[in-house]
Amino acid sequence: MLWRVRATLPERPGALAALAAECGAAGVNILGVQVFPGVEAVTDELVLSTPDAWGERDISELVGRSGGRSVSAAPCAEAALVDQPTRYVQAARAILARPSSFPEVVAALFDADVEASGTAQDVMDMSVGEVQVQIRRTAPFTATEHARGMAMAELVSDVVGREPRLHPAVSVSGSRRLGAGSGPRYGVEGRRVVATIDEVTVGVATVLAVLTEEPGVHPVELEVDPAWQRRGIGTRLLTDAARLATALGAEGVLLTTRSDNQAVMSMMMASGLRGRIRLAGDVLTVRIGVRELKPLALSRP
Repeated sequence: MLWRVRATLPERPGALAALAAECGAAGVNILGVQVFPGVEAVTDELVLSTPDAWGERDISELVGRSGGRSVSAAPCAEAALVDQPTRYVQAARAILARPSSFPEVVAALFDADVEASGTAQDVMDMSVGEVQVQIRRTAPFTATEHARGMAMAELVSDVVGREPRLHPAVSVSGSRRLGAGSGPRYGVEGRRVVATIDEVTVGVATVLAVLTEEPGVHPVELEVDPAWQRRGIGTRLLTDAARLATALGAEGVLLTTRSDNQAVMSMMMASGLRGRIRLAGDVLTVRIGVRELKPLALSRP
């Protein structure tokens, strides 16, 4: 049976050798080792092959006999044996292909979860622009892993920040040129912010009624005509909708979309809004605090 094991070993010569000796005596094979150095102690991650009858207690006692502490163990598959640099390259490629998958991919990379559980967990915070991403797991994150997580977040920030923006004047729908020389106009209609070009609606953001289970949080529905997407209209609508929610007394807004929506990360970064992103299955949600925003006038300009 394969186990992924983490343990803190004393920072002294022969500490890892002592663990290897205990494993050999117990008939346990060490198939993989990853070392996270520290000043007074070293955190080692091992992939162990043990007898089928072994459990977490057996592994904890084995590591403890060699001087290890803070032991955590969980069953794992053969994928745990993939070369670590290869895993990071594969993760980077997946994120570059779909930036909105960042929370899910990074969580898998660090054997963590995006969702909180009932058990005590360590949390790693990462920032992609103004978007906050958290991943959690029982085993504490090391300083090396925090540095790797920050590097991945910076990579996504750089890539999303370099995405080209097309000017509305060159937008084309089929063979028909839309709004040549015209820029979008934004107005408030009740609980909606509407974007129009030459009196044609090209985008709408609607602030819905407050969530029953989360007082003070208003869901926002946002839609932009496909011919006018990726031109800053969604960003402006999201910003104005957040300010409109502030005027309505909201503490926050919640944007829900598909997990494969690649525009979310770049839209959030361009808006400058502070949000927290969460990925659960096929659903991606972004929670944005709005109390510090300047309220948007409720009447149509």
